[in-house]
Amino acid sequence: MLTLPHSQQGTTLVELLIGLTIVALLFALGTPAFFSWLQNSQIRTSAEGIQNGLHLARGEAVRRNTSVRFQLTSALTAGCGLSTSGGNWVVSLDDPSGACNSTPSDTVAPRIIQVRSAAEGSANAAVAAGQSSIIFNGLGRVTPVPAGNIDIDITNPTGGACATPGVDGMRCLRIRISTGGQIRMCNPILASTDPQGC
Repeated sequence: MLTLPHSQQGTTLVELLIGLTIVALLFALGTPAFFSWLQNSQIRTSAEGIQNGLHLARGEAVRRNTSVRFQLTSALTAGCGLSTSGGNWVVSLDDPSGACNSTPSDTVAPRIIQVRSAAEGSANAAVAAGQSSIIFNGLGRVTPVPAGNIDIDITNPTGGACATPGVDGMRCLRIRISTGGQIRMCNPILASTDPQGC
């Protein structure tokens, strides 16, 4: 009677190297898309945070029937100042300059309602605003009435230029506040006739 040898169990070194090569190739192909996704999510997180702060300020102004400020600041420390490029924001009843680290209070100046740090999920996002302070009155309108829309652009300088429509890459965003107080997020690269465009 003839016996056949048992088949070997396991993998050979050649099979292991082929498998590692395939995994490395797939990882290399996916890395650019992952970094693009990461940049876009940081921009979106920052834009949504700023938009939420603006909605909070407008809603509090209507609820309290008084003027409420949304301010972009350089930091959230005792040495803070208003800044058109600051990603931090403060919603308050009074100017928070030099007191951004104050505890939220309805009675103690600067009567802070809420703050948000730029480092919360969007450390690489860069902000460029038309003005550092936006004040909403009791009707939810911007006061004093600006000459035109107020734009806050959010980009990621480490990601390069904003992608053109139909091309993969970094998607920059803009928060637009109309003279009537409406707050909208849009893509500045798209045409104004596009529902997502500015």
